[in-house]
Amino acid sequence: MRDPLSGLLHTILRQLALPERPRDERGDVPGWVMVTVMTAAVVAALLPFVRDELQAMLAAAFSSVRG
Repeated sequence: MRDPLSGLLHTILRQLALPERPRDERGDVPGWVMVTVMTAAVVAALLPFVRDELQAMLAAAFSSVRG
């Protein structure tokens, strides 16, 4: 019967000795797609209720930038 502590140590050392898996530079594409689609859906759902306020805010912002 093996000592539990030596088994744990063996497992840790074996994991440390394995080469590191190369990183996937794409990231979590399905997650970002879901966030983007959900954000677009929220904006589309709220737009009929806040369209006038958004247009007024944008007009004020653009006029303050122009001069």
